Amino acid sequence: MGWITLIFFTLLAQIRSENQSCTLIGQTGFMEFSKEGDLMIGGVFSISSTRKRVDNFYQSLPDTYCTKELKFARTMIFTVEEINRDASLLPGLTLGYRLFNDSDGCNKKLLALIGHSSSGVSNDMNYMLSLFSFPQVSHLSTCSCLSENRLYPTFFRTVPSDRFQIHGLVQLMKYFDWRWVGVIYSIGLYSESGTAEFVKEASKEGICVEYVLPFRKTSSKSLELIVETLKVSTSKVVLLFSSLFYTKSLLQKLEPHNITGKQWIGSESWITQSEMASDQRKSILQGAIGFALPRTSIAGLGDFLLSLKPSDEPNSTMVKAIWEEFFDCSFSPTNTSTMCTGAEDLQTVSAAYTDVTFFREENYVYKAVYSLAHALHSLLKCYNGSNPATGKPLRVNYAPECLMCPPELWPNEKRDACIPKPIEYLSYEEIMGAILAAVCIVCVFFALLISIIFITHKETPIVRANNSELSFLLLFSLKLCFLCSLTFIGRPTEWSCMLRHTAFGITFVLCISCVLGKTILVLIAFKSTLPGNNASKRFGPIQQRICVLTFTLIQILICILWLTLNPPFPYKNMKHYKEKIILECALGSPVGFWAVLGYIAILAILCFILAFLARKLPDSFNEAKLITFSMLIFCAVWMTFVPAYVSSPGKFTVAVEIFAILSSSFGLLVCIFVPKCYIIIFRPEQNSKKFMMARKQTKTF
Repeated sequence: MGWITLIFFTLLAQIRSENQSCTLIGQTGFMEFSKEGDLMIGGVFSISSTRKRVDNFYQSLPDTYCTKELKFARTMIFTVEEINRDASLLPGLTLGYRLFNDSDGCNKKLLALIGHSSSGVSNDMNYMLSLFSFPQVSHLSTCSCLSENRLYPTFFRTVPSDRFQIHGLVQLMKYFDWRWVGVIYSIGLYSESGTAEFVKEASKEGICVEYVLPFRKTSSKSLELIVETLKVSTSKVVLLFSSLFYTKSLLQKLEPHNITGKQWIGSESWITQSEMASDQRKSILQGAIGFALPRTSIAGLGDFLLSLKPSDEPNSTMVKAIWEEFFDCSFSPTNTSTMCTGAEDLQTVSAAYTDVTFFREENYVYKAVYSLAHALHSLLKCYNGSNPATGKPLRVNYAPECLMCPPELWPNEKRDACIPKPIEYLSYEEIMGAILAAVCIVCVFFALLISIIFITHKETPIVRANNSELSFLLLFSLKLCFLCSLTFIGRPTEWSCMLRHTAFGITFVLCISCVLGKTILVLIAFKSTLPGNNASKRFGPIQQRICVLTFTLIQILICILWLTLNPPFPYKNMKHYKEKIILECALGSPVGFWAVLGYIAILAILCFILAFLARKLPDSFNEAKLITFSMLIFCAVWMTFVPAYVSSPGKFTVAVEIFAILSSSFGLLVCIFVPKCYIIIFRPEQNSKKFMMARKQTKTF
């Protein structure tokens, strides 16, 4: 009674929603059976497996049919007719139905939906149906994952969850002391979820799993792996957790491989199917056991199913096609088949549809229709002001209209509607973004000013010392470093996410490579003053360019691999805050991001060590002190960046990264170039070859 009450409240929310309806986008699905009524419910049953389009753009008939699904559809019709004959249930009203052959069809008059048999299809359906508070009752979707009410708020079922079956399978193995088993499963939500839960529960009971193998119907490699594993494995017990469709295919392909000596355990989807136990499969399935849905009898259902005639559903081409398949005849004159009369007797046919000795899955279709009928009956009674489940006054405005908003939405102040959550990212319009952008532009102009000073004094000794070409390249790379921080501001897009990290990584390596080249040049220049040493010739301008180019190309290669394998992408972060969405750039591959940073760190540390060793060289050669201090600032900034980056939430993560880029770049610019600019502008007498030679002689002496 409890879950009928839940369906009742879901129906209430669905009916009370203004202009609430299930409308269709695109094709109307393949509606096979319908009957008008005062209250309409729908059903989705995959009776046909495929449909083809022909050249004249009309639909051709399906290739194959699942008569078991036809049986479910006819059971629903039988149940609706039985309810309509019951004067005590929905008095004065009739229940109508619209049954579809796939999940693409619905109608704005429908109040609820029966189906689907597949857990995967039910999962996909409820993602859309729950948005409209549309009730769905499944008769055969057993995946335990569907019990998560937060994800599937309008999903109900009359069949037990797989959690009970899995518990039973584990206890069965424990009872027979089967502690070493293998598992084969088919692709799909039902079997994948069930297998994962079985492995988890089995480990708790001391049952070890030797192998877990997926079976893909279209993959010959998966079959080869299964066959080879079955032949060489030491476990004698095999759990086949698979849908009926996949099980048929697997067993058919295993027949030629002489697989014997295994104790098979089957899931409920196929273990009771007598068609599985063919003569060819006796060696495989001999002694197979498993748990099945309980069988029961439903008065009148067997006669109703066997009484089907094509004339009962004159608009259904599917019934005619199945009829032709059952009796090997044709309603159209042909030379190869006898003519169908439509009066043939279904009792002479052996098929899943005509097996009416007892019922298993059909009982859950029967219960699903009745549960909806009772919920609708209760819904009609509630308008007298009382809750039919408790007898107490019904406060509608307070259990039934309270629905969870989708992740992208948030309740308004009145909590009577879902509105879009605000999206947050570091933009130019806000104060923090504008300040960072302004600082970036100022830094670029400052670097440009230094470049102009150096260009106008390019023939002076202080500019020419330690390779002016590297100095100008370093100034250029610093401008790029400042400018790349602008890519971090603004709405993240696919291109900006890829650009911001790679541009940052490459420009910084270019910058550090220039500093490293200048540091090596200082050391070599000092050594070249020693008698008989020509080191400066071995590290001339060409070698310096090759050094910078090589270091930079390595970073470019890392970035290309990162962008090719798993690039950064825009991501809506809804986990950190409930009330807003953080739009950020996900790293894609964290390994790629930290590889870029790690390479920069290696070059920076190497540069710092070399500069530190050269810090006491004569001043006439010495940029080493300036480089040492600049790299000390650089390393300090990025060492504090890592914990700040990891712990900062939302847009502050981006702000921290921009601050690290600007501060470390500005540190290099000030420490290396400002002292030289000071001499050029305010101490021009020191910017002469005579002064530098005199200072050199003093230091040497």
